[in-house]
Amino acid sequence: MKLKIKDKIPDIEIFHLVDGEPQTCKIREILGNSKIILFGLPGAFTSTCSKVHLPGYVANADKIKAKGIDRIFCISVNDPHVMNAWGVSNNVENKITMLSDPYLSFTKAIGAEIDRNSKGMGMRSNRYAMVIENLEVINVRVEEETKQCGLSSANGILDIL
Repeated sequence: MKLKIKDKIPDIEIFHLVDGEPQTCKIREILGNSKIILFGLPGAFTSTCSKVHLPGYVANADKIKAKGIDRIFCISVNDPHVMNAWGVSNNVENKITMLSDPYLSFTKAIGAEIDRNSKGMGMRSNRYAMVIENLEVINVRVEEETKQCGLSSANGILDIL
């Protein structure tokens, strides 16, 4: 990943659902000027993402917010409808905001793209988590392999807050 501590989040267009309709917006506008967690992962409904990564953040959202985090965001290269459905199936409710980067615009801008063509998945995002304050990266944790989910997990983030 080329994004480092003290870097500003690039102002790239991403997607999210508003009243059931896909909307584009600049990621900085969505993240806002507060202290947030942004975690990225290879794909909705994939094994490690669905068994560990997202559920861990759902289960620990209150603990994370109690440590001074205002909001938690999840981003993947899926379309906004898939991200919404995955969020609903994991009961994210108002705990996590689901964001979509279907064209890898943000993923490529931060240097997190990985080739998963050999696994039938195409280009995806690496697994990572960032603590961001006022759009500046305070901490970033990147997994060496997408099957791993320790550094970027909710518990991994709780350890550094």
